[in-house]
Amino acid sequence: MAHGISTYAYFWRISARAPRPLTLTEMLTDTASLGGRVFQICDYPPIETYDAARLADVRATARDLGLELELGTRGVRPGHLATYLRLAGELGVTLVRSMLNTAGHRPTPDEAVALLQESVPAYADAGVTLGLETYEQVATDDLVSVVRRVGDDHLGIVLDPGNSVARLERPVDVVAAAAPYTVNIHVKDFAFTRRDGWVGFTYAGCPLGEGLLDHAGMVAAVRQARGDRRVNQIVEHWLPWQDEGFDATARLEHQWTQHSINTLLRSE
Repeated sequence: MAHGISTYAYFWRISARAPRPLTLTEMLTDTASLGGRVFQICDYPPIETYDAARLADVRATARDLGLELELGTRGVRPGHLATYLRLAGELGVTLVRSMLNTAGHRPTPDEAVALLQESVPAYADAGVTLGLETYEQVATDDLVSVVRRVGDDHLGIVLDPGNSVARLERPVDVVAAAAPYTVNIHVKDFAFTRRDGWVGFTYAGCPLGEGLLDHAGMVAAVRQARGDRRVNQIVEHWLPWQDEGFDATARLEHQWTQHSINTLLRSE
């Protein structure tokens, strides 16, 4: 397994709250400096506006830094997936992460199967794998069913068990169900903390190894189920905004990312 970083690990530093949001080149450079080997450009709409020359620059920058690129988007409509397959070709990407739902489209499992049956053969022909992420809007059993019914090795699951807790699915159950189909792992830890006055809980991110994620167990399950198949681990965060403001938030975001990468390096 190679390890890397997602745009989601730079969530606040590329947000509208940043005095000057980081550029894609700066994120790539930072990923390499931290020891990452992969960078996943995930839910980053500006990439769709890049022309061929700019995409070639991104690909060359990643190559010069020793980084493998991955892409991430949302939705399963064939036209949109075709756009990301084209981008994958321009960038030299062999894995695209997506999600079944978008703000304007929530396909049933049957509809999702039909739509993916239109798109996945082109991905397979191009040697690109499409991974559908586990998350609370779709039951993990339904997601697994969709992947099984399409029945193509170039369609799998992006495993992120923390997302499904909001659906009252236990992370260990999500891992067990998804592991045989996992093509990519999002690594982010998570925990519940009591709110003021002990009225309810906050469910948010925490440094890797300090929360409820059984990272070692997850990796072991995927390795056992997938054998020699290469499954990259991509660092993300659910870092809450810090009361002290942007500088404190950005500094902590960087610290969490470095800690996660160091943890992955030690686990190799």
